[in-house]
Amino acid sequence: MEKAYLQFVPRGRGALSKILLLSSSIKLRMASTVCCKSTATEDPGTAFNLLLSCPSGLPPSRVSVDFGRSFDRIPHPDATLESSIKEIWDQRLQKNPSLYNGTKFRYGGFSLSDSSTVRTDCSVCLHLGLTDYRTFVGTNLNPLWEKFLVSSEDDTVKCQHMANPLGNGAIVETSDKKILVLRRSHNVGEFPGYYVFPGGHSEPQEIGISSHQTNTDSSDSAALNEVVSKEMFDGIIREVEEEIGVPSDSLTEPKFIGVSQRAMNVRPTAFFFVRCNLDSTKIRELYSKAQDGYESTHLFSVSMEELERMTQRMPGCHCGGVALYKMMKGHKQ
Repeated sequence: MEKAYLQFVPRGRGALSKILLLSSSIKLRMASTVCCKSTATEDPGTAFNLLLSCPSGLPPSRVSVDFGRSFDRIPHPDATLESSIKEIWDQRLQKNPSLYNGTKFRYGGFSLSDSSTVRTDCSVCLHLGLTDYRTFVGTNLNPLWEKFLVSSEDDTVKCQHMANPLGNGAIVETSDKKILVLRRSHNVGEFPGYYVFPGGHSEPQEIGISSHQTNTDSSDSAALNEVVSKEMFDGIIREVEEEIGVPSDSLTEPKFIGVSQRAMNVRPTAFFFVRCNLDSTKIRELYSKAQDGYESTHLFSVSMEELERMTQRMPGCHCGGVALYKMMKGHKQ
């Protein structure tokens, strides 16, 4: 597996933090550096890593999935630490009996393929297993989450004991060239009141997956991989529709731009770029009628300058989404 790994570390007020790309032979024309501003009072929850950047924006035809149990989480050998997963979940469940332990796709890394003669024919294969919300709460959101990590420069090895459900996020650009950002409500379990992009998770249940199949031949596996890959793109459109209230026919086909990881509890998120043919005024009108106030309370349509200021109050994985978007914009210029 080839490695594309970027890391953001907060620095002093007004300082520029350079993010160096560590990759020997990736041919996705990834940017070699990117700069981010931070402040002296930087929230540690805003720190991020970029695991993969595709600044040209990849369509569904150039993003595939290898789905299988080999990318599932490996239980931690420390029995006490492993048993804390149930304890943390039970504590959460007592406080909020409505919690639901749904299945999620687990991020297990990626591989790259490309034509040796045509540089733009590169494609990405995402490695996905299965996990669930209970294990996410018990590992990634565990106060002892760092103890689940393995000392390794390979992120898949480092995070092999983590649930690491793959979230998704959409950078939605309006017809008047604004970016859509939501403010999370105070009803949510993570980062209440923070700014985020519309998104959530691609759902295994949407395509009838509740567990790994057994005794499947290669043709069945290939067909299943195609279905899961399609859900990666269908899922992000569904999230934008549900969270913003815009109709799907107002949105362009999503372009995959990379995978960001929040440094705090190593939560990974796949980001997509989507254009909407409606302007900000119309979109705000639709949002006011569609949103139920549970996950978000406000919708903002902002310029790039305003978006960068919002990163001071964004979860790290979404700050990484901003970095991926900037890299895409720089690539197109």
